[in-house]
Amino acid sequence: MMHRISSRKGFTLIELMIVIAIIAILAAILVPNFIRARAQGQLTACKSNLKNIGTALEMYATDNGGRYPRPDELSLLSTPGTIGNDSTQAYLKQIPICPSAGKNTYSEAYDSTQNPDNYSLYCFGSNHTAAGMPENYPKFNAEMGLIERESQMTGNDSTATT
Repeated sequence: MMHRISSRKGFTLIELMIVIAIIAILAAILVPNFIRARAQGQLTACKSNLKNIGTALEMYATDNGGRYPRPDELSLLSTPGTIGNDSTQAYLKQIPICPSAGKNTYSEAYDSTQNPDNYSLYCFGSNHTAAGMPENYPKFNAEMGLIERESQMTGNDSTATT
């Protein structure tokens, strides 16, 4: 009497293709969400950088008679200085780097005026379009603080945060 021994030891091609198709569908659903979450995280870090620079500018102005650095002098925030006979610490360790751009995008976008003393800065370029921000946003200025949308500049929106 002969016994037939089953030689089935693996998966069939159709079973493997079904598993691969399911994994591909799940990846197609999840990958855009991960990309969007990363872009949103980079935008949040950029906003934090702008707030830190704004705080450093206010400290600088307090120590310098209410004057902000000139437009080409934003780097003064990261260099120790002297006020009278007292030496001062730097207001920032370094000018921050925008996580989306991978470089300092704030120095070239900084502007200040005198009489009245005011400043504005923003993340230069279209670094946050993946998070739904227009070019050269977010912005930060001495009067309004953080500005996330153009409607805040015109006064149509009251969600500016400082």
